[in-house]
Order: sequence, then C-alpha cells, then structure tokens
Amino acid sequence: MDINLNMIEEKNKTTDNKTFDMKIDKRRELLESVARKMFLLNACIAVICVAAITFFVFYKGLQPFFSGNAEGTYSLVDFLTGTQWRPNDDINSALYGILYMICGSLMATVGAIIIGVPIGILSAVFISQIAPKNIKRIIKPAVELLAGIPSVIYGVFGLGIIVPKIMEISPRAQGQSLLAVIMVLTIMILPTVITISESAINAVPQAYIEGSYGLGASKIQTIFKVILPAAKSGILAGVVLGIGRAIGETMAVMLVAGNPIAGIPTSIWDPIRPLTTNIAMEMGYAFGLHQEILFSTGVVLFIFIIILNLILNRITAKAGEK
Repeated sequence: MDINLNMIEEKNKTTDNKTFDMKIDKRRELLESVARKMFLLNACIAVICVAAITFFVFYKGLQPFFSGNAEGTYSLVDFLTGTQWRPNDDINSALYGILYMICGSLMATVGAIIIGVPIGILSAVFISQIAPKNIKRIIKPAVELLAGIPSVIYGVFGLGIIVPKIMEISPRAQGQSLLAVIMVLTIMILPTVITISESAINAVPQAYIEGSYGLGASKIQTIFKVILPAAKSGILAGVVLGIGRAIGETMAVMLVAGNPIAGIPTSIWDPIRPLTTNIAMEMGYAFGLHQEILFSTGVVLFIFIIILNLILNRITAKAGEK
C-alpha cells in the first residue's frame, strides 16, 4: 500500500514538474515572440523613415523640371550645367546653376581625404602599436573628445584661426577658400578614421604579428606588411564614414567657404559654395520655385552620396573577401 502511495506521489511530482517546465517554455516562447516583433518594429520604423525622406525630397526636388508645375519650371540641363546661382522673384531672370557647387564639393572632399586619411591611419597605428601606455592614455581620449565637438565649433575655429592664417599667404583678399574648407574637413574626419582604424588594427589576430616577428621582420615591416593589410577592410570602413562626414558637413563649411554665387574654383585660394551650404543658407527664406530648386539641390546631393556609398561599399566588400 505504501509502495503504491509513493508511486502516486512520484507520478504527481513528475506531472507537476512537466507542467512547470511547459509553463516556463510557453513564457519563454512568448518573450521571444515579443522581442522579435519589437526588433521588427524598430527595423520597419528605420526603413519607413528612410523611404519617407527619400520620397519627400525627390517629390519636391523633381517638380521644377516637369511642365505644368504650379511654381514654374526650370531646365534640368541648365540646373546641372550652370555656373551661376542668382535667385530672383522673376522666374525668367533667375539663374539656378549648381555645376560650380558640385565641383567645389568634390574638390573639398577629395582634398580632405588626401590629407586626412593618411594622418588618421598612421595615428591609429601609433595609438594601437607604438605609443607607450601613458601616452596612449592621453591621445586616445583626446581623439574621442574631438569626435564629440559640435561641427559649428570646428567652423568657428576655422574662421578664427585657419582663415586668418590663410589670408596671410593667399594672393586673394580673403582667407575663406577651398583650402580653408579642406583643412577644416580634414580635422573633422580624423576622429572617425582614427577610431575605426584603431579598432580594426586591434582586431588583427596576435598570431599574425607573432608569426611576422618569428620570421625576423621588424616592427615597422610587421605594421605595413602584416597588420595594415589584415585590417584593411575595417580601415576602409572608417574611410567610408569619414568621406560621408566630409560630404555632408554643412555648418563648419558654411563659415569658411566664402559661398560665392558663381564661378568654378580653379585654385585652392578660390572661395567655394558646397551643395550642403547652399541649401542651409537659403532654405529659411526661399519660397516658390526657389525653394523647390533647393530641394533639387538636395536630390543631387542625395544621389551623389548614394553612388559614392555604393562604390565604397563595393571596394570594402572586395577588400574583406581577399
């Protein structure tokens, strides 16, 4: 009789444990389902935001080039090839050419990349592989602090320090120029390039480095022949982000560019008017066709950044495959 009672109790315990386990499993499945839906919702919000911005900018920006537009029409060819920007309430007298802005934006970005990328990569190598710990503890937080400074502060620094220095050596009467923009953008992309490049260098397996030393290579040979090639995918990602910041920067550039209304820059002393500053300077008071043309400038900038990102991502992916 006692044996039967014990068996019944054991059976009840087993049943209770199974019921408890099933409750835990159901609760876990419910939490997993809720978490998945939350992730999906956040991803959808991000996609919807991008789609909404893209639709709005393209819808507004393409209106001036279609006949029947309520605010008037403007030639797409004249818009893309014109070298003068002279808004006017009289549509027939207005000039909305952005070719010289495209040239200025490209020149400033390329100049910042040529100067800033080597400095950024070599700084990352120094912080990661060469600097003593006490110096590293000073340099690394300084670079991170540089990334947190608002862009307008860079512009004020450029206007107060860089522009007067350029004015001393420039053949032009003003220091606001392509060179000033390049220097400001160079400083601004450094934190991005340095931080991401250093992370990529630190991720190189120690076995690669020890193997290089084992074969008799020096420290410098190991850095340039082993570490940098192994980290090139991550370094290129940092360069891509740096280029994106250089192209999209507005406030700092606006203060040091000069912002002329016409003229393709032919030297580093010439003032420029990047696409971003053109939008920021005039959108506040523009209306009618003038406002829509500013959206058209945003469309050109949008397309330009998409093409550049696709090219650079392709290069980064190829570097990661090798």
